[in-house]
Amino acid sequence: MHFTSQSLTDGFVERDFVLGDIPGILWTPENPDGPTPLILLGQPGGLDRMRPRLAARARSSAGFACATIELPGSGGRPRLTDVDRARRDLWDAAEDGRPVGEIVERLIPPLVDAAVPEWQAVLDALLDLPNIDGPVGLSGGVMAVAVRLALVDPRIVAATLFAGSYVPAATFDEARRLTIPLHVLLQWDDAGNDRQMALDLFDAFGSAEKGLHANMGGHTGVPEYDGESALRFFQRHLS
Repeated sequence: MHFTSQSLTDGFVERDFVLGDIPGILWTPENPDGPTPLILLGQPGGLDRMRPRLAARARSSAGFACATIELPGSGGRPRLTDVDRARRDLWDAAEDGRPVGEIVERLIPPLVDAAVPEWQAVLDALLDLPNIDGPVGLSGGVMAVAVRLALVDPRIVAATLFAGSYVPAATFDEARRLTIPLHVLLQWDDAGNDRQMALDLFDAFGSAEKGLHANMGGHTGVPEYDGESALRFFQRHLS
C-alpha cells in the first residue's frame, strides 16, 4: 500500500493511497489511544465527487478509522464497457417506465464480482497497518456489493446499509445467508430507487438483529439523528 498524500482536518489524518491499481482514502484519528477498529465506507463510485460526503462520514465516526476505495470502472480507473452500457440502459428504462430487471442482472453482478475481491485485498493491507485493528464494520455503498462483502468476509462483524439501490436475484439469496447485525437506512422518497425492492430485501436478511430506519426525504436527506444512531450501532458492535 503506497500513500500518496496526507492532510490533517478536525482531528483526523486523511491519507490517499494506492494498492496496485486501486485508489482509496484512509481516515484515522490524529492521536489514537491504541489500535482502532475500522469502518469501510462504501460509495457508488467517483471518489473526487464523493470525497466531501465521505470525509464528513469519517469525521462523524467518533474515533474509528475509516477507509474507502474507488469502485472498478469508476473515476479515473479503466472503464468496464459492458457495465457502462448496462448503466445507460438502466437510466433510459427507468426514465421511460420500462421494466429494469434484465438490465439489473447485466449491470450489478459484474460489478460485485470485480469489487468484492478488491475490498478484501485493501482490507488485508489496512489491517497490517499500525494502530488499525479489527473488528471491522461496513457502512453503505452499492447494496449488492455490501451484501456480498459482508457475507464472504468474516472480519466484518456489523454493517450499516443504505437501502434502495437495485439488486439482482443473487443478492436476495445472499441476504438470506447473512447473519451479522444490520442497521438499514431507507429514504422513503428517494425517486431513483425501488422502495418495494428495499423492503423485500430487508425482509430477506437472515440476521437475528436487524433494524430498518425509514425517513421521509430524498437520497441525501438522512437526518442527523439517524446518523448518530448508526454510530451508536457501531460503537456497540465494534468496541
